[in-house]
Amino acid sequence: MPSHSPSLNVALNYQTARFLTSAPTLAGCPPDEGAEVAFAGRSNAGKSSAINALTHQRALARISKTPGRTQLINFFTLENASERRLVDLPGYGYAKVPESVKLEWQRHLSDYLQRRDSLRGLVLVMDVRHPLTEFDQTLLGWADDKGMPVHILLTKADKLKSGAAKSALQQVRSRLREWDDLVSIQLFSALKKQGVEEAHARLNQWLLGEAING
Repeated sequence: MPSHSPSLNVALNYQTARFLTSAPTLAGCPPDEGAEVAFAGRSNAGKSSAINALTHQRALARISKTPGRTQLINFFTLENASERRLVDLPGYGYAKVPESVKLEWQRHLSDYLQRRDSLRGLVLVMDVRHPLTEFDQTLLGWADDKGMPVHILLTKADKLKSGAAKSALQQVRSRLREWDDLVSIQLFSALKKQGVEEAHARLNQWLLGEAING
């Protein structure tokens, strides 16, 4: 898979991330202008921890003891400018809620991913030990339909030895070869701050308007 190495000539200060608003549906989202990057992932994959690590904050994204409790789309601004945003999408697949509620969440996720014009890229968070779940693949399908680039964070890399983590990375790359033009992948550990700079480079590329498929 190509390295998709983003330019590092310009960068945003992710420590300036601040909560903007929450919305239960697409209709309640902020004006669809500027540029935003969304984070999605199976509950318990470490999405909130990843967002906090990337913004160098301890509690910007809430880490619930009950996976899947967050049902809102949460928006965060960068550098006190509402035209650049990070978006925390609801966790999926693990919460102990009725199937009808899960389907409703999926519908809102689909609406957001398919219809949000300001969305520049999707960060898909997967536990390196349990990657490419059924819903991960559904999200990849949605992104493929729209031609939306995806950057995968294989989180909790610190839970594996270095060789095992690199092997898992290669296995995921191999399985996603068909999405080679849209998908980039890296190892990540919120605990060890592993992969933060690499992820920042991808976010900068999307949010600062560089060529997203370069």
